[in-house]
Formats: sequence, structure tokens, C-alpha cells
Amino acid sequence: MTSHNKAVSHSQYGHLPLSTSGPMPCAISGSALLRTPYLNKGTAFTSAEREQFKLHGLLPPNVQTLEGQVSRAYKQFKARNNDIGKNTFMTSLKEQNEVLYYKLILDNLKEMFSIIYTPTEGEAIAQYSELFRRPEGCFLNVEDLDRIEADLDPWGAPEDIDLIVVSDGEQILGIGDQGVGAILISIAKLAIYTLCAGINPTRTLPVVLDVGTNVPQLFRTNYPLYLGLKRNRVRGEEYDAFVERFVRAAHKRYPKAYIHFEDFGLQNARRILDKYTPELACFNDDVQGTGCVTLAGVMAALHVSKVKMQDMRVVIFGSGTAGTGIADQLRDAIAVETENSKEDANRQIWCFDKPGLLLKSQKNELTTAQAQYAREDDEWSGKGHQNLLDVIKEVKPHVLIGTSTKPGAFTEEVVREMARHVERPTIFPLSNPTKLHEAVPEDLFKWTDGKVLCATGSPFDAVEYNGTKYEIAECNNSTIFPGIGLGCILSRARLLPTSLLVAATKALAAQSPALKDPKASLLPDVTEVREISVQIAKGVIRAAEKEGLNRETDIPQDDKEIEEWIREQMWDARYRELQKVDADSADAHAKGEAGTGSFLRVG
Repeated sequence: MTSHNKAVSHSQYGHLPLSTSGPMPCAISGSALLRTPYLNKGTAFTSAEREQFKLHGLLPPNVQTLEGQVSRAYKQFKARNNDIGKNTFMTSLKEQNEVLYYKLILDNLKEMFSIIYTPTEGEAIAQYSELFRRPEGCFLNVEDLDRIEADLDPWGAPEDIDLIVVSDGEQILGIGDQGVGAILISIAKLAIYTLCAGINPTRTLPVVLDVGTNVPQLFRTNYPLYLGLKRNRVRGEEYDAFVERFVRAAHKRYPKAYIHFEDFGLQNARRILDKYTPELACFNDDVQGTGCVTLAGVMAALHVSKVKMQDMRVVIFGSGTAGTGIADQLRDAIAVETENSKEDANRQIWCFDKPGLLLKSQKNELTTAQAQYAREDDEWSGKGHQNLLDVIKEVKPHVLIGTSTKPGAFTEEVVREMARHVERPTIFPLSNPTKLHEAVPEDLFKWTDGKVLCATGSPFDAVEYNGTKYEIAECNNSTIFPGIGLGCILSRARLLPTSLLVAATKALAAQSPALKDPKASLLPDVTEVREISVQIAKGVIRAAEKEGLNRETDIPQDDKEIEEWIREQMWDARYRELQKVDADSADAHAKGEAGTGSFLRVG
């Protein structure tokens, strides 16, 4: 993953409030400096810095480089004998030295991504109360409603927070209800924002909304370690009032902050997103991120197959949060591209779930998100609609997407039937983890005589068919949601409507390797994501300007200049020169009071 050299402030954009080049003001010294993760350099403090900040005697005398520290930390990482041990080591490193933590991951992204995020982070969340060492992030609970405003205040002045990730812990990473342990998914998601889009970690806030848990073993009387509220989950009006109080307080305290809702339950995720989307810039990765990255893969596949979007027919197998989120993004893109209504665009999408094809007559069984994709019963009178094969025979889709968690659901018969009717079948088995995939790429190539255009929800090795090697795209949300957030933050977007998401998706699709080589991956690799995030952010910013949603007005209009402007405001994992400043005139960052790892924060 590339990083840009900002050792010297850019003359043109170094003055920006979010600039991350040039010297870094610092008002603390001695042990306090060494205990502040975002200012600490450990053994890499220079001789001059050791003298100026009173570090002599607190460090071994040999001055190290960041590269040397990374080498040492990597050896320590490898010495851990299991993934959860490696995850715990990385958490400890982050609490000591943020630059070293992020640099270590960036240098070993393929190896470490699954350790700091899914699936290992899921295991860490499940063991949160057992592994707990020190708190990080903001803990809000439904029994202290009147404390929400006060509990949000200490995290910075109104201008200090750019991004808030919040979870209520009901549907964590496929492992379900984890109660207060959800703070770790908020923390992990913010780490991905920093790694993939350069969001400054000291300007972010992870939040958990503790509304109880429906997992009895977490609060049983003989399990005293659980750290959250020991009660069943709050529902209904009390739950909605809590979420409302949080959103209003967060938006009031940090009016320019972008809010990311993460891992809310099926009955709440879409409902909450729909409620607040018309009011502030907010996002839900489960609903929108999966849809956006899948749409980008579909756009690239349409380019290869030479099918126009207005002619595309799509079957989505599995219509939960992810499936309907994908349907939404496809529908919105079709509507934008064809200038037709969303209702017209809906007619190009067929959604399938447990009852079979979604039909109007199932209205009492359908969620709000599913109901808009239900087909008229008359259309299917006398036709089979309760198994996937019958639907494929009738619809003859160009695109088949799986979010069902039903392994092997895309059988040879289903795939061959699809391939009979379209020249280049586009098939995306997206269910996670790998054991739940609807089909494996190797079989898809065999059953379509090598014609399939494929993307998956987990990493797969390239497939060799008839002597040709085909790269398999991974629909990894991390290639798109960080760039969307970066674009909203830098433009200070008031809202995040469909038009901005479509712009982001087009920007990702434009980076598809398959546009240059049809045998290549439909989507770029996550290791290239920082530069991809620049392009996505640019697309979001331009769309925000077009819609009049940007509150930042001093945005360069030249394409090359805006890219430099974006990069200048992306945080890098490198040590910056520290500049001694007086505490009386210093801001919270210089005084070591910023970021979730601060030991010096004052309320």
C-alpha cells in the first residue's frame, strides 16, 4: 500500500486545518509524552527531541528508526501462537504507539487484515469481558439517558471529531448479539478508515450504545465478568428514544462529524438509517457498503459482458440486510443511469428469500426493505417460484447474487441453466465465511465453460481453466466505505444521498482491473485501497458540490489539484517532527488530550 512523503509541508495546502504534513505541536514531555499513543515515538525519538522533551533516562540510548521498530514488532507479532493472541498483541501496541501500529499493518496488510478485523476481531469481541485491560471509546447506556450529552463532551471541542462509529452490538460480524463488546467493532471499523483512507485516528470516536443483551450467558449470576448492562435488550419506544438522544447529542456536540452506524440488528439497521439520512450525513456499512462494492463489481462485469444497465436482469438469493442493501444500490444506479423512477428500476430485480421469490401476497412476512421488491402474484400465476432453479428459468438473469448463507445453493443445474440464456453469466456468491459460500469459483468456471464473471465475499485464489488463469475479485467493503467517509469529511457534506453513493461506486468501478484485461479481477485489491480512496473521495466531493451539499467551499476545481488536496489531508503512518509549544496556548491535540488512547483527557 503506497504512502505519500509529507516530511515537508506542501506549500499550497499545508495550511489546511486537517493537513498532516509539517511539524506537529506538542506541549507535553517526559513520561506523559511516552504514554500518549499518537505522539509517542518510543525508541525513535531523535537525540534533539530527547533533549527538548526531557526523555533522557526514560529511553535506551540507541535511537531507532520506524522501520527498525516495525521489524521488531513483526517478530513479536509472529511469536504469538494463535490469532487471538496476535489480536491482543496488536491492541496493546496500538495503546502504546499508534504510528507503529498502523505502519506494521500497512506493511503486512494481507497477513494482518484478518487479525485486526474479521474473523479474529469477532473472537475478540466475544471474549471482550475476559480480555478487558483498559477502556477505549465512549460507553453510553440506556439507563443513563440524562448523561449522554455529558459523556460525549470530553472527547473534544466541536471541531475536533470528524467521524463517529456507533454500534448497539446486536448483529456483530455474523456472531450475533455481543452487548457491550460491540465497542470493539466500532474501534476496528475506525482502524479500517485510518488504514484505507487516512482518516486521522485522533479525530475519531468509537461509541457503543448498551441497551442490554439477549444472550443469557453474558449476564448469568455465575458469570460476574460481563461488563455491560445485565438485562435483556430494550425494544420499542425506549430503544428509539435512546438512539434519538444519542444522535441529537452527537450532532449538536460535533456538528461536522460523519456518523457511521455499524452492526445494528435486522429490525433496526434500515429503519434507523432511513430516519436520519434526510437529516445528517450518516452511513450503514451493512446496508450500503455491501451494496456499493457489489454494484461496482456488477458495473465492471457489465462492461466486460457488454450488457447495458437498462437491460440487466438481476436475481438476489437471500434478502436480509445485505441482500436488500445490494438491491437498493442496484435500483438506485439503474434509476440514475436510465433517468427512470425507482419503481421502474425495481422491475429489473427479483429477490428470493426463505419463502421463495418475494411476492405481494407475503406482505405480513416481509420487512419494509423486502416489501418494495415483492412481485405481483399475477406475474407468477402457474409458474414455479419457490425454488431458485424455477426462478432462473423464468427470469433468465444476467446477474445472480448470493447473500443467503446457504452453502452450495448455486448448484450445477442452476448455474448451467443461467449460462444457457446469457453469454457471460455474472455470479457473485457473497455469503461469509467461506464455508457458507453459495458456490466456489472453480465450480462456476467449470459449469459455465469458463464464461462466468465472478466475485466472492471472501478471498479466493485465482482459478485456472483451460490453461488460462482468472483472478477472483473479492467484494470487500473496505475498498469503498473508507473513501466515502473521506469524501464526506473533506467536503463537510451535510447529507449522504443516493447521488453521492452512486458517484462513489462509479469511482470504484473505474478502478477495475477487468476494464483493461477481461481475465483480471472485477475489483481492485484491498492493498491498493488508499489510492482508490482518493478517487472515491473525489467522486463524492464532486457530487456533493453538484448537489450543493458541501459546507467546505475552498475546494480546488482542477482534477489534479483536488487529488493533491485530498492526499494532503490523509493521515500517514510516519513520525512527524515534534514542535515544542506552550501549554497555555496549545490545543487538545498538542496537550495529549485527543484520541481514544489519551491518558490525559480532561472532562
